[in-house]
Amino acid sequence: MRIVVLAGGLSTERDVSLVSGKKVYDALKSKGHEVLLLDVFLGYKGDVRSAFAENTEPEGFNISDKAPDLEAVKAMREDGGKTFFGPHVLELCGMADIVFMALHGDSGENGKIQATLDLFGIKYTGTGYLSSALAMNKYVSKLLFEKNGIPTPAYRFLESRDTDYVPDFPAFVKICSGGSSVGVYRVDDEASYRKALDEAFSYEGNVLVEKAIIGREFSDGVIDGKALPVIELAPKVGFYDYKNKYQEGSTVETCPAELPEEISKKIREYAEKAVKVLGITAYARMDFMLDKGMNIYCLEANTLPGMTPMSLMPQEAAAVGMSFADFCEKIIEVSLKK
Repeated sequence: MRIVVLAGGLSTERDVSLVSGKKVYDALKSKGHEVLLLDVFLGYKGDVRSAFAENTEPEGFNISDKAPDLEAVKAMREDGGKTFFGPHVLELCGMADIVFMALHGDSGENGKIQATLDLFGIKYTGTGYLSSALAMNKYVSKLLFEKNGIPTPAYRFLESRDTDYVPDFPAFVKICSGGSSVGVYRVDDEASYRKALDEAFSYEGNVLVEKAIIGREFSDGVIDGKALPVIELAPKVGFYDYKNKYQEGSTVETCPAELPEEISKKIREYAEKAVKVLGITAYARMDFMLDKGMNIYCLEANTLPGMTPMSLMPQEAAAVGMSFADFCEKIIEVSLKK
């Protein structure tokens, strides 16, 4: 099968995406596929007729503890980045049997790229444009969770002009459409809250202020409508932020999670229900908190879960005996059914 692995872009999760893309690229190559790893923003400068044979890969596959410098990335484009898609990207995607979406964050998960590929008749992994957009917006997701009996932490939706509200502490300040915990801040007093608001509004004009659930954190992936084993995330310091997600040794991850079976079953049921409520097809991952009273809260959906060496859904797949390469092929298989 001829496959384009699409990665990079201009998201704050660019570095994570490049690492995901390289891991997927290597896995699919090991299965004998004809694979091209392509940066969606930087594109391809060579002869497209020989692109798959040359197997040219974008450079830079390390994740630092800070979000990438996107202005520096924009400066790498000779045309200044007037359009989102780099040279020959759509042409090369059209030459493939399917595009493996290894993008993360707004430029990959908000539905815009999915809609573009749909218009060009190009097949891709993961869910479609509408469910991507719904899941990407934490506020919209919460509204749908509430309407469909999926518990979620109490929250307040703020616009940039609405900064008089002060929550009970501790709380979280979150941008509505971010990922990898970029733009997420735990606040314990008004001073840290005001600082967090300033930083969050520097990303976008809409912000959620969410009640902090004190307890244990979990995640559960769903593929083809069926939940995988639940995984527990226990950061050694602080909460499960950008650094703790991607710096090796920062978080203890246990899969299957050590939980009473009725609680594990309920998390899996909520994960499957959330996927249906948001209209997600193929695969996704849902994040949860469990408080000290054993109450479950659904935090958000991830329609293109990370595929890095430390990512959660591949660990869940491994818990049911699926190798990483087999998991990548399974994603392609269920995505072609759309």
